[in-house]
Amino acid sequence: MHFIVLGAGAIGCYVGGRLAAGGRQVTLVGRHRTIDDISRQGLQVSDLDGYQAHLVPAAMRLCTSLAEVPMTPDCVVLLCVKGGATESAALELSACCPPGTLVVSLQNGVDNVARLSAIAPRMKAIPGMVACNVVQPNPWHAHRATSGRFYLARHPVTREMALLMDACGLSTELVEDMRPVQWGKLLLNLNNPVNALSDLPLRAQLLDRDYRCVLADLQEEALAVMRHAGIRPAQIAPVPPHLMPRLLRLPNWLFRLIASRMLRIDAQARSSMWDDLQLGRITEINDLCGAIVRLATQHGTLAPRNAAMCKLIAAHHKGARLSGAEMRSAATQ
Repeated sequence: MHFIVLGAGAIGCYVGGRLAAGGRQVTLVGRHRTIDDISRQGLQVSDLDGYQAHLVPAAMRLCTSLAEVPMTPDCVVLLCVKGGATESAALELSACCPPGTLVVSLQNGVDNVARLSAIAPRMKAIPGMVACNVVQPNPWHAHRATSGRFYLARHPVTREMALLMDACGLSTELVEDMRPVQWGKLLLNLNNPVNALSDLPLRAQLLDRDYRCVLADLQEEALAVMRHAGIRPAQIAPVPPHLMPRLLRLPNWLFRLIASRMLRIDAQARSSMWDDLQLGRITEINDLCGAIVRLATQHGTLAPRNAAMCKLIAAHHKGARLSGAEMRSAATQ
């Protein structure tokens, strides 16, 4: 099986690197800067459990365009671009891949497979999901900073994929219906904008009760909208979704005690949205809080806190930092 990773960012480099380190055939497709750096430095992959591997550049094919990749019948595309780049990726897939190519979306959000299928209907697009945080200390180093597994929609090809991924250290679960899993992950991802606006590492932000209360408010509102829409999100974290807001609002001393597994995070890990804000890139806010707002609108209700978070991200200026109290105040005006 030939794995083509389209989007050599943090997730793409980590997944591709682990697969290549396990002897799989891997092609990384990414930005010129990232590919140039990996071409010179190789690729380092690591995790918070102590795993370390350094891959020489020749261990993978490195490309800046899908058009450079020789397509074979055993190709599987792992789509790892941010949600805002899904449409352009779909156009590239449609132009470069043979009909029926399996494309597995490892993206945040719940709408990317539908976008792919609308633009590239000849592809076989299926959902996947990454339940761990991966950071890039530099373009040639991908580090898994939290625990978490990979989920794939059950399909004849993904059965083989799951076995290969497991063998390469990527703990993978096959799921009949990915929608509850995607909505469950989206609930956790509502922390991404909170972390980005706090300008703090994830662990430090989660140890601040004011920021946790902002996340609790966002999740509580999202859960109400999901109930209205008849959606039951799957449990992705150690705590069931409906109990998460209550846990987040606990006093710090009790939260530290009960949420010890949640706090097992590398000290410098941050959300990818923080990276995007620092680099002036389009964020995934439309795929996270924006998805809750759209779902509310579709079902005749409102999601004012998530709508407010979309506005806060849109208005953010590099170097700015909001306290938890400021976020809560903005969300209730």
